[in-house]
Amino acid sequence: MEIKPRILIVDDEEIVLDSCSQILEGSGYATRTATDGSIGLRQVAEFRPDLVFVDLKMPGISGFEVLERIRTLDPSIVTIVITGYATLASAVEAMQKGAYDFLPKPFTPDEFRLITRRGIEKRELVLETIALRREKELLQENFAAIISHELRAPLSAVQQNLIRLMQELSDQVNEAQMARLERMKSRIYDLLEMIHTWLRAISSDIASIKENFGPTSVEAAISKAVENVYPYAVRKDIEIVVSIEEPLDPVHGDEGTLVEALVNLLGNAIRYSRSGSTVNVDAEQQTDHILVAVRDSGIGIAEDELPYIFGNFYRGRAGAGDEAGAGLGLPITRRIIEAHGGTISVTSKLGEGSTFVIALPAGGSGTGTHHTPEAGGPENPQGGRAT
Repeated sequence: MEIKPRILIVDDEEIVLDSCSQILEGSGYATRTATDGSIGLRQVAEFRPDLVFVDLKMPGISGFEVLERIRTLDPSIVTIVITGYATLASAVEAMQKGAYDFLPKPFTPDEFRLITRRGIEKRELVLETIALRREKELLQENFAAIISHELRAPLSAVQQNLIRLMQELSDQVNEAQMARLERMKSRIYDLLEMIHTWLRAISSDIASIKENFGPTSVEAAISKAVENVYPYAVRKDIEIVVSIEEPLDPVHGDEGTLVEALVNLLGNAIRYSRSGSTVNVDAEQQTDHILVAVRDSGIGIAEDELPYIFGNFYRGRAGAGDEAGAGLGLPITRRIIEAHGGTISVTSKLGEGSTFVIALPAGGSGTGTHHTPEAGGPENPQGGRAT
């Protein structure tokens, strides 16, 4: 049985309700009417409409409040404003509260039919988007299961058997053969690490880090992240310059995953920078937030790619060469920062470099351990050129 699109009309004028109902009669819609906002909201809960027409000027609850309440109840419901008091200001406010379109009174039957058809088409697109999003989530969940059971388990078994075989043959193989076995073991380890990274990117385990949250020093996280990438910077002759405006309040978080997020950003900055250039890490406190910026002067990101770089497996055109990664570092970083209640943003210009800015809520309970970086060499690699 075909399900008819459901339309609710909320207006305090009986003549408007009657005329709108008559216009839609025989058009294949199921319609209901309400004479004020309170009745309209009850109808929204009971009738579950696809499209709601709302008059702005009504006694009791205003049309603006009805729009807000509908958006809270079900943001997928399409709302259209009908009013005899149409102004640019009211139209803008209605759109800000979630209205899809605006129909001033008086209107003709053809105008009403047209805007109704557009509203229903919009609703279909919204529902289709929701369905596609859910399908994507299910695919990710299934992909995680496939990776876990079909790839990780057999590789782990191969790894364990190889380690055992190397122990048993240690006095029977020559040095070159043992070196080949070591390379095999190393490649299997790399594959398992890659699978672990994929799982972290597409599964929900990052949310579990909140269980270990406590007062965390941003300075210490930066220091450990720089220490992690320092050997890579040395190989590329990249200078890492850290500037921290101390003291910084601790944040409520998990140091290990914050270090991972910063390592991802620093690793990318080094990867896409030219030999002999500089990567800057700046941290400062702004009222109730700690800002950490990672800035490079490397190859940059094209403007049309910026909206996609935090998506799983996305690899930009500029990163298609030997230095390209798996397209998972930034999605993992974003999820870690969001789990900490923070945000991450990026500005970039192709050929001139990129700046990633992390904003974390300040004020973790307790006292974080503050770390003051000093200029120095490999023992304290925050300052000076890595050579």
